[in-house]
Amino acid sequence: MSEAAPAHEPVKIGIVSISDRASSGVYEDKGLPALQDWLTRALKNPITFEPRLIPDEQDSISATLIALVDEGCSLVLTTGGTGPALRDVTPEATLAVAHKEMPGFGEQMRQISLKFVPTAILSRQVAVVRDQSLIINLPGQPKAIAETLEGLKDAAGQQIVPGIFAAVPYCIDLIGGPYLETHDAVCKVFRPKSAVRTKTA
Repeated sequence: MSEAAPAHEPVKIGIVSISDRASSGVYEDKGLPALQDWLTRALKNPITFEPRLIPDEQDSISATLIALVDEGCSLVLTTGGTGPALRDVTPEATLAVAHKEMPGFGEQMRQISLKFVPTAILSRQVAVVRDQSLIINLPGQPKAIAETLEGLKDAAGQQIVPGIFAAVPYCIDLIGGPYLETHDAVCKVFRPKSAVRTKTA
């Protein structure tokens, strides 16, 4: 009798919404629900979320990112604070805790967003590796979050511009994290053939 397919590995994910006004209760935060909803739809893995809603304070952002990595989050996604305004310091706070910078993520996010708005060139999102965790700054709007994660599809549902999440699972493989698997209808992951785990039915 063949062995049953192994269960999907559990993953702990940090989600951080960075906003002075939302964190002080001036308006409802929409970043955390948008991140949690998308990840729940995209990933087959059991997820433990570590949500944080914090103000635009560089030291506080850096400390939050370090704490989430130390708590075992293999992936940390932030939303907000990546523009050119004086209080937008998320990229600086992220780079301050980096062991390695991953510039391709920010480049691709801006390319996707430029398909919709010319002001995408004002976005300063970065991605970094700290220990065995990948940290990515995402846009502040829920619609833009989904667009950059999923990429762009044509009317028939075929991918025409890849989203950044297609590369996230393999990056996490390379830094020693859990094996992430997605629902292809939401986001199809790319891995080299040598890195794909086969399952026995």
